[in-house]
Amino acid sequence: MTKFKKGRYSGFIKPISCLFDLLVLNYMVYLFQINLIHPYPFHIYVSLFWLILSFHNKFYEVYRFTRIIQIISLLIKQIILFSIIIYAYIGFFKQPHLSRLNLGNYLIYVFFVLSFFKFLIYFLLNKYRSAFGGNFRNVVVIGENEKTRQLINTFNVRSDFGYKFKKQFDSKNDNFSLEDCFNYVIENDIHEIYFSIAELNNQQINHLIDFADNNLRELKFIPDNKEIFSKKIKYEYYDYIPILSLRNISLQEPINKFLKRLFDILLSSIIIFFVLSWLTPILAIIIKLESKGPVFFKQSRNGFNYEEFHCYKFRSMTPNKDAHLNQATKGDNRITKVGAFIRKTSIDELPQFFNVLFGDMSVVGPRPHMVSHTNMYAQRVDKFMVRHFVKPGITGLAQTSGYRGEIEQDKDIVNRVKYDIFYVENWSLLLDLKIIVQTFVNALKGEEKAY
Repeated sequence: MTKFKKGRYSGFIKPISCLFDLLVLNYMVYLFQINLIHPYPFHIYVSLFWLILSFHNKFYEVYRFTRIIQIISLLIKQIILFSIIIYAYIGFFKQPHLSRLNLGNYLIYVFFVLSFFKFLIYFLLNKYRSAFGGNFRNVVVIGENEKTRQLINTFNVRSDFGYKFKKQFDSKNDNFSLEDCFNYVIENDIHEIYFSIAELNNQQINHLIDFADNNLRELKFIPDNKEIFSKKIKYEYYDYIPILSLRNISLQEPINKFLKRLFDILLSSIIIFFVLSWLTPILAIIIKLESKGPVFFKQSRNGFNYEEFHCYKFRSMTPNKDAHLNQATKGDNRITKVGAFIRKTSIDELPQFFNVLFGDMSVVGPRPHMVSHTNMYAQRVDKFMVRHFVKPGITGLAQTSGYRGEIEQDKDIVNRVKYDIFYVENWSLLLDLKIIVQTFVNALKGEEKAY
């Protein structure tokens, strides 16, 4: 089999992809009657801003380990911002004769064509790596623990990632020597070295870094076996001082915050006007007929930045003094008959769309807990407070992943926090849509812990 050198052709992929996209953007203008009077300024404008947006959005930063959902998110974000900029051209250059309808058709076709070719390149490269062994990278792993075993299994199973696992060095072995590892790396043309940071001391790590730097090898560390939930580390310079941030929160970026808030307002308005407007009077009558008490139940919960707010629900229990202290349990005699139904179908949560409209909550986010429970979990569960970096949601990734309802064991809240932190660090509008669809499907099917 032919031996493929690392980086032999891969360095051309990004510029070729960018050049192809620019050709599509400029050529497809002539397929629609946009009524361009001066085409050359338009071509310069389109090309320049596409490059600026691509750089800002890291549109071409797609790697062998990039997930499909991340690519879709990149495409949607790129085309939305590009569309805004294109329509701004009409007013900025005073082009009243431009057809806004045909310009919209142009953008729709551009989106689908670019999406098709972006995925085509992605899948062809994956196929190229898995079927023909091309564009692969030889790797070694230093360390022997659960995380290194999982990583090695990923290298062996996911051939489409393009990594060839060559050897594992057990640093706990009495015969372990970094020099032997270095010799193996050089003699076997190893491209990347992965090491468990928990199994090497500072001197060994520094020695490993020096070797990688001096021999042009990529060095990547595997976090230790403690409960480290963070998946992203942000690297920045303050003047000339390198600073590492433990996590990068996407929703702190103004454009992402704006898009999420806009989505929340639109969806909550639709639900309030087209569902709650007629459903509320019907449920109010049924709830009142079965038991005395208010139609709505409000409860203090902790939200964004740990601030308290009143969370609204349709009342599903008989009024009781423990409602603000104890979660509902299976067979809970406080739950009314209509309450059991609206809890099973999650209809009781619908008034929280008012919370979303008011800005206390988001449609999707970590579920807010009662204040008493939040204080308790903050002391018991490591990283619990990270979930308050974003607004709480009516539904969330943890809930669609099987961790909704009553917390019966410590592992329930620990796993819920893991999913919440993943959401905080990996938010995208597409992920929100996926969670909403899954929530709707789960509501139709019914969930075991929806009581």
